[in-house]
Amino acid sequence: MIVHFRSAVLAAGLAAAVLYGSTPAQATERIVITGSSTIAPLIAEIAKRFEQQHPDVRIDVQTGGSHRGLNDARRGLADIGMVSRALKDDERDVTPIVLAYDGVTMIVHKDNPVAELSKAQIVDIYTGKIENWSALGGPDKDIVVVNKAEGRSTLESFVEYFGVQTKDIKADAVVGDNEQGIKTVAGSPYSIGYVSIGNAEYDAGKGVPIKLLPLEGVPASRETVANQKFPIVRPLNLVVSKEPTGVVREFIQFTTSRDVRDVVESFYYVPPQID
Repeated sequence: MIVHFRSAVLAAGLAAAVLYGSTPAQATERIVITGSSTIAPLIAEIAKRFEQQHPDVRIDVQTGGSHRGLNDARRGLADIGMVSRALKDDERDVTPIVLAYDGVTMIVHKDNPVAELSKAQIVDIYTGKIENWSALGGPDKDIVVVNKAEGRSTLESFVEYFGVQTKDIKADAVVGDNEQGIKTVAGSPYSIGYVSIGNAEYDAGKGVPIKLLPLEGVPASRETVANQKFPIVRPLNLVVSKEPTGVVREFIQFTTSRDVRDVVESFYYVPPQID
């Protein structure tokens, strides 16, 4: 399956990683970054700008999920990992650098008349207690439940907030990255899924037929992420297992500088406060 991933074209697959960038023979320094598919297209754009200023540096960005980014950074397989959630207590062996903030939102097809769902209703949908949209004021059609694959931070955010266990989720489709989830819902009028607010707001603005649902009466938007009103807000982290030095340190500093604030905002994410 070929999925349109913002400005890049990539092969979608739950196990396969996507590679951004290359390492020409003339490059004298190389940075490898792996992990979250939420962060990957953003960091790839930042990397392009950095490479323009540093012609001898090439940055390879690979996806595979936050779990991969965390483990690759720990094991020295990547210089930097990408983890699109807060770190857990047992993950403090790596150091997080907040690149931006994002939220996780429920999405349905644009033509679905259901405009809002309660927390309890969403739990009932995902655990198989509600199977038809007619029970929610919608059409007499079976609900197509779209879930995320293991290792995806959006899944972790979802189960933590809604208080469900992954084993109890009754899914009709399991997807990997956010764009795959958005494309699945956009192509299935009676489906429901959950994805990055930044990804969803960006795609909806480009005409992709999805609708972002409010949660607890709060609209899903960059603004409600910025003011911390949306119920599910998460940091988009870069992680390192040791004190970065040289060009890796310089690149990390670049990712959180004013020089890339416009790039972060162009992806509908919220930049961290810069003193």
